[in-house]
Amino acid sequence: MKVFNTTAVCIPSKHYMVDLSERVKEIKKLVDAGKYFTINRARQYGKTTTLTALTNVLNDSYVVISTSFGGIGDAGFEDEAAFVKEFCRLLRREFRREPRIPQNVSDDFDYLFNNADPNTKLGDLFDIFLEWCDETSTPIVLMIDEIDSATNNQVFLDFLAQLRDNYINRDSKGINAFQSVILAGVTDVKHLKSRIRSEKDRKENSPWNIAADFTIDMSLSETGIRGMLDEYEADHHTGMETAAIAKIIRDYTNGYPFLVSRICQLLDEEVSKTMSLPPVWTDNGIDEAVKLLLAESNTLFQSLTKNLNNYPELKAAIRSILMEGTKLSWNPDQEDIVQLQMYGLIRNDHNTVRIANRIFETRLYDLFLSDEELKNNVFSREGELAKNQFVTDGKLNMRLILERFIETYSQVCGPLVERFKEKDGREQFLLYLKPIINGTGNYYVEAQTRDQTRTDVIVDYLGQQYIIELKIWRGERYNEAGEKQISEYLDYWHLHTGYMLSFNFNKRKKTGVHPVHVGDKLLYEGTV
Repeated sequence: MKVFNTTAVCIPSKHYMVDLSERVKEIKKLVDAGKYFTINRARQYGKTTTLTALTNVLNDSYVVISTSFGGIGDAGFEDEAAFVKEFCRLLRREFRREPRIPQNVSDDFDYLFNNADPNTKLGDLFDIFLEWCDETSTPIVLMIDEIDSATNNQVFLDFLAQLRDNYINRDSKGINAFQSVILAGVTDVKHLKSRIRSEKDRKENSPWNIAADFTIDMSLSETGIRGMLDEYEADHHTGMETAAIAKIIRDYTNGYPFLVSRICQLLDEEVSKTMSLPPVWTDNGIDEAVKLLLAESNTLFQSLTKNLNNYPELKAAIRSILMEGTKLSWNPDQEDIVQLQMYGLIRNDHNTVRIANRIFETRLYDLFLSDEELKNNVFSREGELAKNQFVTDGKLNMRLILERFIETYSQVCGPLVERFKEKDGREQFLLYLKPIINGTGNYYVEAQTRDQTRTDVIVDYLGQQYIIELKIWRGERYNEAGEKQISEYLDYWHLHTGYMLSFNFNKRKKTGVHPVHVGDKLLYEGTV
């Protein structure tokens, strides 16, 4: 029986996975055209699985040498001789599955591997490559995964330069060379010059500037996720509505492959232990899986946190987007934006910077709010102390939460001052709310409404959704428009009741919470 997989490569015969055939066809077009390119995507974004599927398709038409720099340790990049020896070791391993290697070529690689001559150069390796390309009637494709293992080493830049020279000579002089070279990793190889060379030695042209742009979407589509769920449903007969479940998973993950598979894996292996079979593959089951996902310390989240800690300026930029509603225009020449995209933290949404997906957003909110909690934040402490009074029959009393928050705010902060910003209210309310729902519910901030005028916080608690709009009071007319907006938003969620929390600078304001009817909707409006 197949299972969902979130480690290493996914294999169609063993794992439930999205059909990659269309993606592979698009990549094969680049190979057929003789392109050299990099599959540059974030950690656990399906690069290795894609290369494996691509190798299986290319094998009929090409000799495919697929290896990984993850098999070379630091010592293998110390100098050219060490690198040539290690690279030949990887090639010899590949030759065991590829019978179309000429014996003399295999012998030459064996010689370089066994020869301990410290004067061995990259040129010696590439001379054998050229000899091989001359002798074979079947074009050769070279794939190298995990190139990040090499990117801090000068010898790798020189390796790229040799590939570049052969590529140029192939097209300008008719010299036989690799049909295609594919590098896969997180690092954008085109920017390596700025990471390795000193300022005085920096070159304007990267040795990989011959690479074709790789623009193929590697996220998992809603249709693709549904196909995977259809296969699972055919085996397990859970009664799930695969189209609806695929949409919810896509909404949470934006198609990030690891997150898609991990949610499905948690539903299948963990949530099923605590819920009876029919409810597992429902929106309630997904809420439980997301809660488990956000609470775990997996390798993807560890990588995310490490990158933020290694680049404090990037962490500050992310915090500004989330906590202050800062809008950043998408600029591919801005180094921080390039780095954040490379690590999979952000995406281009109509030329505006957005956090890559809802799971990352919530995880990052939790990170930044935890930073405040460690400072013994009063709102977090008061929320923790009062949390038991806010749940009745498994449902949140959101009106009471607003009332107690307003009381706490008035006691702690006093009157609002003009330097108050929307992000202050958002952060303080989330700090108060988080311990109340922690361990039972989830929350996220709606990216489409988060700006300098309003923010919608969506809470999922035991299968029930609660929509809370946070905003600064800007007059009665603006408030009526806000009521209309949240009413329409409630229609989208098929809800009857919503909540508004306004931060009002008017000294004659009346604080507290009162009900307002807008059409057929009931709004509880709280004022600080």
